[in-house]
Amino acid sequence: MADEEISAALPVSTEAKKRRAPKELYIGALLLLLLLSTILLLCRRCARLTSPELPIVERRNWLIHQHYIRKDYDTCKAIIKEQLQETNGTCEYGIYVQALIMRLEGKIQQSLELFQSCAILNPSSADNLKQVARSLFLLGKHKAAIEFYHEAARLNEKDWEISHNLGLCYFFIKDLKHAEEQLNIALRINKHDKTFMMLGKVHLLAGETDKAAEVLRTAVEFSPENTELLTTLGLLFLQLGKYQKAFEHLGNALTFDPNNYKAILAAGSMMQTHGDFDVAMNKYRVAACAVPESPPLWNNIGMCFFGKKKYVAAISCLKRAHYMSPFDWKVLYNLGLVHLTMQQFASAFHFLSAAINLNPRVGELYMLLAVALTNLEDVENATRAYEQAATIDESNPLVNLNFAIFLYNHGDKKATLDQYQEMERKVNLLRDSNSTFEFDPELMDMAQKMGAALQVTEGLAWTKPAKDSKSKPSSAAATNAPGPPLGTNQALGQAMSSAASYGKSLQQPAGAAEGSPAPLEPEPDAERAPSPPTGPPGSPKPAESENPRPRTSKRKSKAEE
Repeated sequence: MADEEISAALPVSTEAKKRRAPKELYIGALLLLLLLSTILLLCRRCARLTSPELPIVERRNWLIHQHYIRKDYDTCKAIIKEQLQETNGTCEYGIYVQALIMRLEGKIQQSLELFQSCAILNPSSADNLKQVARSLFLLGKHKAAIEFYHEAARLNEKDWEISHNLGLCYFFIKDLKHAEEQLNIALRINKHDKTFMMLGKVHLLAGETDKAAEVLRTAVEFSPENTELLTTLGLLFLQLGKYQKAFEHLGNALTFDPNNYKAILAAGSMMQTHGDFDVAMNKYRVAACAVPESPPLWNNIGMCFFGKKKYVAAISCLKRAHYMSPFDWKVLYNLGLVHLTMQQFASAFHFLSAAINLNPRVGELYMLLAVALTNLEDVENATRAYEQAATIDESNPLVNLNFAIFLYNHGDKKATLDQYQEMERKVNLLRDSNSTFEFDPELMDMAQKMGAALQVTEGLAWTKPAKDSKSKPSSAAATNAPGPPLGTNQALGQAMSSAASYGKSLQQPAGAAEGSPAPLEPEPDAERAPSPPTGPPGSPKPAESENPRPRTSKRKSKAEE
């Protein structure tokens, strides 16, 4: 019995041992893990103390990048500050991003100093040098920017951005040869719309309109849906007098972007130039939704009312344009013209004098000022104004015709004959340069009367009216009814209005703002272009674009737009 009891008790003791064994192992394992974690922590601390060359400076770069691309600049700057404190100001990426944020906040000088610190930390980085050059460019230090761009180009020869920005810097210091060279290099590396646009502006500033048109055509082939390129090319053709091509490209621009106000304004000005004032006004209504405070838009609208002989509405719109752009001499010119038409000669004198003060190199301004002075019975100053107009203007025969009428009125027939002969010389030059050119009927009628008075009408074959002259819209400032005798105020007003109709064929004054290209001469297409418009010389022509562009009396101001 005793053996059976012992044998029965043995399994019980074995099971108890088995139950206690896992607890001991579990405690041992915990102690072992605690020991290992302690050792690992001590190793990390020792590594930090003995190995400062480990990439601790880049530990938070990923976090800085995330906050920067999310435009959470405040948090980004806080992280950069902590990172720079840990690294004693040696974190290149943190300084780089902080400089970018400074630039976005308009602190260009501070960003320049930070980018220079990046360039010192890593002088072999072309990106750091590019950013230093960019900051110098924004500060207007173009020559210093060119030096840094050249240094960056030595580190990276096939960077499109470097060549493009070099061309931009050369453009602003008026070194057009090097600008063209760098922009061509940029196009060989990689074709970009911006580079095409900039190269076209360089050719325009150099007076090479054919090359500019060719560059823009190539750009349109490369990027056929770029509305800015299409609009710019359309405006260039418009100024060259190639109306069919201009309308085609402007139409394509409106196809891709029906709300492109530049193309809408250009198309409206084409219709306005050819007398379709109602259609042009419909276009301007669409453009007004996009740019309700555009001075050129209200200038165009005012001249539409002028063409429809709604002079009060014209003055209201032109004064609004003048309020928005008080230093635009073209708006002042138009205000003077409208007041002359309304026979408000004192007001006309006021606006024309202001326009001359802003741009004293336009002969037509002096001519219209002389008309106003004549009606104000200031003969002495009117004579001086006519003499100044004849001296400045070398292509407009209307200046000499008005001067001849004025001299004839005051009995100086010898000087009258000299001015009349000078007018004939300019007319012959225009005929030789463009055999299809047509003169305004009022110009021809007044010249015939003047020639009859001087008894020199035998050689005036050019004064014969053109076949389609009846279909030409007349200037709003003119009256087609039989006028009083030669030399009266009405006759002078008719001569003045003829000058307005002739303004389309005149060379624009060299009063372009700094950086803008030379003006373009309209050359009407003999087959497709309509006869020269009879709108006033201040009637609108659309602008182009923000950067440096050709200056006309109808284009958009640079500032605004």
